[in-house]
Amino acid sequence: MHPSRCPRPEAALDLLHLPNVGASTAADLRLLGIQAPADLRGHEPLQLYLQLCDATGRRHDPCVLDVLMSVCHYMESGEARAWWSFTAERKRKWTV
Repeated sequence: MHPSRCPRPEAALDLLHLPNVGASTAADLRLLGIQAPADLRGHEPLQLYLQLCDATGRRHDPCVLDVLMSVCHYMESGEARAWWSFTAERKRKWTV
C-alpha cells in the first residue's frame, strides 16, 4: 500500500494495509509466521530478512530489507514512509 494511504497501525488488520506491502511481500511475511500487522511488533528487520532468505533458500534483493525496515518502523512509530527512505540507513547499518 502506498504510505500516504495507510491506516493508523492499530487499525491495520491485514498485511496489505502496511506501507509498501503488496501480495508478494504479504506472502513472504506469512511464510515467516507473520499473519497480521500486529505480529511485526518486536521483530528486527534484519532477522526477518535473514529468516526469509533461509526459508526460501535464496538471497533476496536488499530492497526487501528496506521494505521490512519500513513496516517494522511503521508498526513501532506509526510513521508510514516509502521503502526507499530506509536505503541509506540500511547501508549504514548492514551489508547484505
